[in-house]
Amino acid sequence: MNLKTSVLGMLIYAAMLLYAAAFVAGKFSLRRAGRLLFASGFVFATGAVAWRGLSTGHIPLQNLFEVFLAMGALIYPIALACRRLPAARERADMLLGVILLWPAGFVFPETPRPLPPALQSFLFAPHVLVYLAAYVLLAKSAILAGAQFRRRPDDERERLDRSAHALAAWGYPFLTLGLLLGAWWGKLAWGDYWHWDPKEMWALATWLIYTGYFHARVQFARGPSRLYAGLLLAGFFAIVLTLSWVNLSRLFAGLHSYAM
Repeated sequence: MNLKTSVLGMLIYAAMLLYAAAFVAGKFSLRRAGRLLFASGFVFATGAVAWRGLSTGHIPLQNLFEVFLAMGALIYPIALACRRLPAARERADMLLGVILLWPAGFVFPETPRPLPPALQSFLFAPHVLVYLAAYVLLAKSAILAGAQFRRRPDDERERLDRSAHALAAWGYPFLTLGLLLGAWWGKLAWGDYWHWDPKEMWALATWLIYTGYFHARVQFARGPSRLYAGLLLAGFFAIVLTLSWVNLSRLFAGLHSYAM
C-alpha cells in the first residue's frame, strides 16, 4: 500500500473521507448533508488536481496516478449533470468517487515525472479529458446495468435500463471523440493514424462493444433489458482492461507505456 504523507496525499484522503461521509449520510436519509459533503469532497479533489498541476508544471493527466485523481474530481460535476435521470443513483456516485480516488491515494506513487516529448502536444489535454469523461459516464452506466440483475419489479428495471442507456448515450460520443483525437495525435507524433499498439487495440475493442450495444438497441428495441445490461458490463470490463491492465502488464508494452 502506497501511503502518502505529502500535502497532495492529505488533499486526496480528505476528498475520499468526505465522499465516504456523503455516502453514509445518504444511507441515513440525510440528503442535504450528503450533498454538502459530496460538494466539499469535490473541492478537495479539485484542489489536489490543481496542486499536482502546479507542482509538476504541466496538466496532471500524464500517468495512472494523475488519471485516477482527475476522475475523482470529475465524478461530482458529472453526477450533478445526471441528477435528473429517472433512476439516478447519487449515493452510488459518492461511493464511486471513493473508488476512483483509491488508486491515487493508495496504489500508484505520486513521484512527478517530466512530460515526455510525445505528450507535449495541444491534443494532450482534450484527448485524455474526453476519455476520462467517457469512462466516468460509462462506469455510472455499468452500475445501473449491474443493478438490473437483482430481482426487481418490471417498472424499476425499466427505469434502470432507460437511465443506463442515457448515460451510455452521453458517454459514447466522448469515447468516439477520444478515439478520433488519439488517431490525429498519433499521426502528428508518430507519423501515422494507427499503429496497432495494444492500447489502441483495446480502445478500439471497447468502442466496438458499445457500438454493438447501440446497434442491438436499434435492431431489437424490445429485446431483454438484461441482454443490453450485459453488453454495458462487457464494455466497462473492456474499459478497465484498457485503462489498467494494458498499461501495467509488460505483455502489452507499447507506444503508450508512459501511461504507467
